[in-house]
Amino acid sequence: MGSRTETRTVRLKRGGARKAKPRRKAGGSLLGTLLVWVLLGLVGFLAYEYVRLPGAEALRTSNPKVTALMEQRAEEARAEGRKARRKQYWVGLGNVSEYGVDAVLLSEDSGFYEHEGVDERELEKALEEAVRKGRLGRGASTITQQLAKNLWLSTDRSLWRKAKELVLTHRLEEALPKDRILTLYLNVVEWGEGVYGIEAGAREHFGVPAAKLTAGQGAILAAMLPAPRKRTPESGSPALKRRAHWIVDQMRAVKRLDARGAREAHEEVDRLLGANEV
Repeated sequence: MGSRTETRTVRLKRGGARKAKPRRKAGGSLLGTLLVWVLLGLVGFLAYEYVRLPGAEALRTSNPKVTALMEQRAEEARAEGRKARRKQYWVGLGNVSEYGVDAVLLSEDSGFYEHEGVDERELEKALEEAVRKGRLGRGASTITQQLAKNLWLSTDRSLWRKAKELVLTHRLEEALPKDRILTLYLNVVEWGEGVYGIEAGAREHFGVPAAKLTAGQGAILAAMLPAPRKRTPESGSPALKRRAHWIVDQMRAVKRLDARGAREAHEEVDRLLGANEV
């Protein structure tokens, strides 16, 4: 009896050591297939969107009749029951005072003539901040990026819009010389409610053509660009005044103004925007 019991126990132990192969769940296979199709669909969608994005070659010799920003502002006006305003005059780069050009470059993109459309270090910082906050801020956009957005995209701050902006920025830089990019930018950027381009901005806010802009006036126009419909010379914005004085200081630092010219520009900013402390 004892021998049989022992043998049976051993056999049971051996049998228990053998494990059945786990069955593959049909659901897991289905999920994997679904993920593959989703990824393929996403790649296809991205390729389709890439092909649909406009080229920039035509801008070498022709000026855009309307931009995406202008259309957006017109739609916003219609939604509010207002008539859309549009004031714009095209001018060549040679018809903008050096003070006006210098002020815009120093304010918006001091490395414009050195980079290839994107300031990689600033973009990396902006994307890291976007991941933390869940949205994109305004920073890190070069003049070429701002032009791409202005011409073809909306003002939303999604990562998808940013991706399209980078593609269009590359196309602008590949197709156009730097001076042409800057000329386009200066003629389409917003400078107040319904005011587009530096010629219209100069006439609207100072009653002079862009060719006659002084250092102080140029600094004020450049200081408007972060919020051109809110920070107007007529708004009394302290932020506008601080930014204008900072731009004058930058013009002095890079020797675009001498000490006397900078002093006169600061005085002009105070005269035009009010001499109160900010």
